[in-house]
Amino acid sequence: MLSMTGYGRAEYSSDGVNLVVEIKTVNNRNFDLNCKTPRAFIAFEDAIRKTVQAYVNRGRIDLFINFSDTREKSTDIDVNFEKAACYFNASKAIAEKLSLSNDFTVSMIMKSPDVITDNSVVDVEEFEDIIKDTVKNACIKLNEMRKVEGDKLVNDLLSRMDTIKTLADKVALRAPLVAAEYKEKLKNRIVEFLQDVKYDETRLLNEVAFYTDRVNIDEELTRLNSHIVQFREIVKSNGSGKKLDFLMQEFNRETNTICSKSNDIEVTRYALELKNEIEKVREQVQNLE
Repeated sequence: MLSMTGYGRAEYSSDGVNLVVEIKTVNNRNFDLNCKTPRAFIAFEDAIRKTVQAYVNRGRIDLFINFSDTREKSTDIDVNFEKAACYFNASKAIAEKLSLSNDFTVSMIMKSPDVITDNSVVDVEEFEDIIKDTVKNACIKLNEMRKVEGDKLVNDLLSRMDTIKTLADKVALRAPLVAAEYKEKLKNRIVEFLQDVKYDETRLLNEVAFYTDRVNIDEELTRLNSHIVQFREIVKSNGSGKKLDFLMQEFNRETNTICSKSNDIEVTRYALELKNEIEKVREQVQNLE
């Protein structure tokens, strides 16, 4: 199993071309990729998404690409002299009107809008394979970290599942005694109130049978034990985080029913401990992919 939280970094550097890819993931129910790349690489976002999806099934993914190209390149720059002249004439007019010295310089003209146009064509297609390979390497590093975290989570979850099993067994041992104790308490009350008056034993047995049926939790315990077995099997498979999340809802449902049926302090105490442990598992499960 993989954790949904992780970080990966990969770098490419050759002949003046430097590319750094960083990828960070956190919990999310769905696949949510947020790419922060140079404007020139917008066309590659679909290829980047498909590359990441091959390694990450779900989660909030932030991917950052830093790029620099220091190779010598031919340049093609156009100068709009008419626009430059307009800016210069405007500066002169302002200086004369306000009786100020004209400090408008060439560098200021070059910074003015639409004066300089860079027509150099950068062929970004040559970088597509480099980007995909570097993103892939970053994802591999990411998954190495997520695997380590995932293994730790799984070990913790299996340990908690052992605790849940122990509590369920304690409930199973206590449950049959509840009806017997109820019968004894009810019989003692009847004797106390009626004293020497003979009571109907059949009615007493009927009352005990009705109570036993009402507080019977055998089905809930059977399903709970079945869920424990399923959990231990599912957690062995990658990409089963959602399944485990749904399964924990079933754990909660059975435990809530046990609590509602329980009319015994010890069973209720064990059931509340179960709910507490199940909630811890549910929180951890949401960290698994």
